[in-house]
Amino acid sequence: MANLKDIQRKIKSVKNTQKTTRAMKLVSSAKLKRTEELAKRSRVYASKLTEMIDEIALKIQNLGSDASDNVYFRDNPNPKKVDIIFITADKGLCGGFNSQTLKRVNQVMNEFKADDIKIRLSGVGKKGIEYYRFNNIDMMREVIGLSSSPDYQRAAEFISEIVDEYANGETDRIILVHNGYVNMISQEIREDQILPIDINKVGDTEVESKSELEIEPDDDNTLLVALIKRYIEYSMYYALIDSLAAEHAARMQAMDAATTNAKEMVKTLSIKYNKARQEAITTELIEIISGMESMK
Repeated sequence: MANLKDIQRKIKSVKNTQKTTRAMKLVSSAKLKRTEELAKRSRVYASKLTEMIDEIALKIQNLGSDASDNVYFRDNPNPKKVDIIFITADKGLCGGFNSQTLKRVNQVMNEFKADDIKIRLSGVGKKGIEYYRFNNIDMMREVIGLSSSPDYQRAAEFISEIVDEYANGETDRIILVHNGYVNMISQEIREDQILPIDINKVGDTEVESKSELEIEPDDDNTLLVALIKRYIEYSMYYALIDSLAAEHAARMQAMDAATTNAKEMVKTLSIKYNKARQEAITTELIEIISGMESMK
């Protein structure tokens, strides 16, 4: 009977776990719908801002002012120091969402280190930060709470410090790595070079002016610098939203799989319980019959 009690205890435990995973799936599904809508609206603004940066850069080139002379466009073919920013979740239970991001960050770091390029690592998200702390890897900046609740002002403050250091020549390149949202069943790792902005990419793309925007020559590129900073700030904010949507989708999938596995485990344990119960009853019957026979 002790064996039967153990199986019953396991069945009860698995059923409780199943209730929890099902509830977490529903919560993630609801959060995903809200975040997905926010991501769609943010993507439109980010695309328009990117088009404006491309258009202004193209107009400056047409005016004879080479945008590549600007620090935000000037590419260093032999960088000595690179900033890598990663975004992970603050919580777990989302499948391989965080591990995929960290795997790509490690790959990028190893590629640069192979060329004797110094890496400065900055992290957003508790899971990624804890991973690098455990592996005794120093980070320049750590932010917890921003990936689970994206805020434009905090995102702007975080990225602005890194951008200012880039503008002062303390680093040669800024790269952002995060796990992005594709749809409800898939995510993809996205690696974006934040700075310098690739002027060749602008030149290769046929950017047609759809506005009557006119650019006057400006020695200090005040307008361009202001727009670039806004573009970078919003790129960081959008990456946080994109990552959060992917996190909810991954967690919804993970909890759905966990719920299905729990259901299968309950079925298996129930069969095991019934077999054990039948064996116990058979044993008792044999003992009774044997006792009666011995009394004859």
